[in-house]
Amino acid sequence: MQDLWRRSARAMVAALARGELRPSEAVDAALDRIAQVEPKVNAVPTLCRERAMAHAERLERLTPEQRGPLAGLPVLVKDLVDVAGVRTTYGSPIWRDHVPETSDYLVERIEAAGGIVLGKTNTPEFGAGAVTFNEVFGVTSNPWDTGRTCGGSSGGAAVALATGEAWLATGSDLGGSLRTPASFCGIVGFRPSPGRVPAGPQRDPFQTLSVEGPMARDVRDLALFLDVMAGHDPRDPLSWPSELDQHRRAVAEARLPARLAFSADLGGITPVDEEVVSVCQAAVERLRAAGVAVTLAQPDLAPASDTFTVLRAALYATNSGPLLRDHRDQLKPEVVWNIEQGMALDADRIGQAQRARGELQRRAAAFLAEHELLLTPTAIVPPFAHGIRYLAELNGHRFPSYIDWVAIAYAVTLTACPAISIPCGFTRAGLPVGLQLVGRPRDEAGLLRHAAAIEDTLGLAGAVPIDPKPPAS
Repeated sequence: MQDLWRRSARAMVAALARGELRPSEAVDAALDRIAQVEPKVNAVPTLCRERAMAHAERLERLTPEQRGPLAGLPVLVKDLVDVAGVRTTYGSPIWRDHVPETSDYLVERIEAAGGIVLGKTNTPEFGAGAVTFNEVFGVTSNPWDTGRTCGGSSGGAAVALATGEAWLATGSDLGGSLRTPASFCGIVGFRPSPGRVPAGPQRDPFQTLSVEGPMARDVRDLALFLDVMAGHDPRDPLSWPSELDQHRRAVAEARLPARLAFSADLGGITPVDEEVVSVCQAAVERLRAAGVAVTLAQPDLAPASDTFTVLRAALYATNSGPLLRDHRDQLKPEVVWNIEQGMALDADRIGQAQRARGELQRRAAAFLAEHELLLTPTAIVPPFAHGIRYLAELNGHRFPSYIDWVAIAYAVTLTACPAISIPCGFTRAGLPVGLQLVGRPRDEAGLLRHAAAIEDTLGLAGAVPIDPKPPAS
């Protein structure tokens, strides 16, 4: 029982479904591990023990077959997502004591599938920025070196998975918020196509930049969770039906792609650290040696930075404009800047950006019709030290805003293609490096089928969970 945290989500679900393990025992095991790890990483600042145990006891009154596909497995939920009766702050002092009365659609789906919400994972304020810190709960540390950042905004989720505090966790991704922390922490983060996972309630249910998605320790665990999360919800106008177990069936048929493209910097839209490039290139060479045809190429995504800057700002103005009016003094500077950028836009500028995004999507779709996957580094640098709010400069290039150091991720966001980050190697300092795999439009199953085979080829799926490591001297 002491080593349950080391098991895969699949193994845990199988034991729960067979009746070898009770949901309450799984909850206890997770709580014990969280108590051991939290003082070192600060990934799960909010727990809901009584709520979780009450849910476990309800599930134990059912037969294993009646409990749903997660069978009583505890999961963690990002602190941007409402859970009824559980403190939900969005990382903001404005909502420091907020306790919602109802849950988001995603939480309803997870609990209906037999998942037990155990707590909330840390995130930057309103998910803004790719470094996880806020004024409510403080800084979350990278378990590979606790003196470094875990990335963001789903940083708490990534750390919890990497340290064995959870078997599955939810994340969200606008400009790389699932993918960047997955890279920094050596786990797997999946950005699905808009509409694959129902989200809400939202102020703008028709927006397609931000999505909810699964995070896990390996691709096969992630496929299990995506099958739970995906599907139609009539309250989300973009959602659509999902076939039963289609993602688990896909990874069960794992195969390498016949042909893929690799780009170290997406055609020069961003600088990339030389060691990151080297680690990713070595992983790609292993795929080439395994028989995959590799082309060094990428679609033309040059307008991505200007386009994303405008559309992200417009989304901030839509969702957070009232906050600027009523709580300006409690918002962090980056959020204030983003809202003001959005409120200063006119219809012509937004229209230009929407048209540019349409062209980027068409270019990506045409490119992926010729290549089964596009591979890039997930993050342009290894995890950096605490105290840096965002990466301001790399290789002599100064980034124009706090979000532009994740352009290699947000350029993919604009295409609406599904994307996953999987571990592909380590730096000389022992820090994880992620490889971003971009799939064809709406082809989550195909992407996961290839990702599972690439994961097998690279052989890093067993690298986590780990005990947190102190800062390197």
